[in-house]
Amino acid sequence: MRTVRTARHADTGGAGGHSRILGIGGYRPWRVVANTELCAAIDSTDEWIETRSGIRERRFAAPDETLHSMALAAAGKALAAAGVDPREIDLVVLASMSQLDQTPPLSVRVAQALGARAAAAIDLSAACAGFCHAIAIASDAVRAGSARNVLVIGAERMTDIVERTDRGSAFLFADGAGAMVVGSAAAPGIGPVVRRADGAYSEALRMTAPWGDSAGARPWMRMDGRRIFRWAMDEVAPAAAEALRAADVSPADLGAFVPHQANLRIIDLMAERLGLGPRTAVAQDVVRMGNTSAASIPLALETLLAEGQAGSGDTALLVGFGAGLNYAAQVVVLP
Repeated sequence: MRTVRTARHADTGGAGGHSRILGIGGYRPWRVVANTELCAAIDSTDEWIETRSGIRERRFAAPDETLHSMALAAAGKALAAAGVDPREIDLVVLASMSQLDQTPPLSVRVAQALGARAAAAIDLSAACAGFCHAIAIASDAVRAGSARNVLVIGAERMTDIVERTDRGSAFLFADGAGAMVVGSAAAPGIGPVVRRADGAYSEALRMTAPWGDSAGARPWMRMDGRRIFRWAMDEVAPAAAEALRAADVSPADLGAFVPHQANLRIIDLMAERLGLGPRTAVAQDVVRMGNTSAASIPLALETLLAEGQAGSGDTALLVGFGAGLNYAAQVVVLP
């Protein structure tokens, strides 16, 4: 079994002293939306969308495919894959930027529905970087000994916050949920997190107004795609390389590269700048799923495993980045 180097301060906690991913699960809404369906609303073409983003289709949730139901389905699959009973979960961390209900926390409702009655539950808002931040929190909790098993979920209904006529973002974002179970291990399975937030770029991805604005206008997400693209190349790509060094994994030996599925051009350029070897599988789930924000990394990883492009024991570099602007990256060993 492959291992990764962990942060020195965290090597003594938990039942085995280390943490690892035990199981992965995902949920994809049933409705497939091709580029041609969106073109009239945004005055575009199929060719323009695919050239700009690499996206050919995405999934839009039906009214009954709520954040709660999608998170629950993904979590159930991850628990089954891990062989962990919900009653053995000590903490649920749910990442989402599209949760419209401010309270109660969605994580609490999911934990209750699963039967994880002994679990603490928290929501995390870090947009497209949320899942990697949540994995870091889960890993630290396990290694510190404050949790045996942590359920991490990324769930998004981006169609609730993206205006269908917005030419800059309507074709990019979609819906779905993904989950992982993190538990204790005798050998390191989750490397140190490399993370940063840069508020100087906060206006590059924002909501147009607060919810409940006195003017009564519904808020929508707005994005400066070109600015985010440059930031991802200048800041996130070097951070991804730093995460490899922190885990003592060379680019040539990396089994899979799973960045946030924002845009195929960003994914390809990052892979090129990292100098990945021919054996590294590069996740390209964005082509079929679009950008599902905090759900994109677990969904993309589930696809790589299901299609045999990556396997148990391989190392994978996870890189989340987005609104804030902020990023988080770590190397993990696949279950």
